[in-house]
Amino acid sequence: MARQEVRFKYVHIYNSRHGRPYAYYTPPRGKRIRLPLPISSPEFLAAYVAATQGQTVRRASLPQQGRKDDFNTLLRLYFGSSLFMRLSPTTRSNYKRVLEGFCMKHGDRPVSKFERKHAEAILGRMSATPEAANNLMKRLRMILNYAVDIGMIQQNPMRGMKGFISSGDGYHTWTEAEIAQFIKRHPFGTKAYLALMLMLDTGQRRSDMVRMGWGDVADNCIAVRQQKTKTPLLIPISNDLDAALADLPKDAGTFLLTEQGRPFTPAGFGNWFRDRCNEAGLPHCSAHGLRKACARRMAEAGCTPHEIKAITGHKTDGEVRRYTAKSDQMHLAKSALAKLQSNEKNAKSANHPYQVSKTME
Repeated sequence: MARQEVRFKYVHIYNSRHGRPYAYYTPPRGKRIRLPLPISSPEFLAAYVAATQGQTVRRASLPQQGRKDDFNTLLRLYFGSSLFMRLSPTTRSNYKRVLEGFCMKHGDRPVSKFERKHAEAILGRMSATPEAANNLMKRLRMILNYAVDIGMIQQNPMRGMKGFISSGDGYHTWTEAEIAQFIKRHPFGTKAYLALMLMLDTGQRRSDMVRMGWGDVADNCIAVRQQKTKTPLLIPISNDLDAALADLPKDAGTFLLTEQGRPFTPAGFGNWFRDRCNEAGLPHCSAHGLRKACARRMAEAGCTPHEIKAITGHKTDGEVRRYTAKSDQMHLAKSALAKLQSNEKNAKSANHPYQVSKTME
């Protein structure tokens, strides 16, 4: 039988020698379950969801009218799809957190009856937290696109929807004074200082930083393959970071280890570093803010967007500008003032009357 790939994870269509198609759910080391055709039909969707949970649904028990097309079902389909599984572990975790939180309140809503006005009402109630509302809007728009792809709905009601204009800048970018305050509380030689230097001098996300170790070091550079974007980078080791790493054991799997001697998870490190910031009297500072501080420092040093991207791994100049907007504005303002003062000085010199020497008659 000829096998044909389809867009549902672990689902394949086989054509018999007589040309008749058969669909099977065939997970690795799992039981092969036959699914009814056609793909995306109500019977198929119900049977697929059951199969992902290790169950077989008899045709007689499948719904004869309508279908189970609520958001809970859509999420199970999406989380089992190859589209979702291709994402990085950190991204999958973030998406699940947002979407499962939505389904706790709205999971029983039929996707086919979900209209733009419903989305606007849900998001409107989140106006006090515009960043969270915009994040939810992006995730809902994404899974509704998936619902269109698998034939659950004909069009995405949230297509083209605009989010809130956020008055915030996201994660706070550490200032030099705040960095100094943290170091005063957690000086050189402490684990917290090492964590600060790893974040600040490599400009990486915590999900990449916690995986760094001596096995990634060569020619005084740290090799990184960013978990979120798969971008490969070689980050030169600064003098400050080199000093912080100097006495670390060479046989440890990662530079940073928990009290139990194991590598940190990204979430575990975030919680641990949150406590270290609180101890330093910096409750508004975070690990991600150090990534932004790294970009800020480079912008203030006059680095180009391409140079900054070579460290942070950002793909576009626009992404870099989000991190360096304040620094760029400050430098432009200083440059403008210097030009203005220079112009005023030249104008005064040009208009000043010549002074006649007392020796001249």
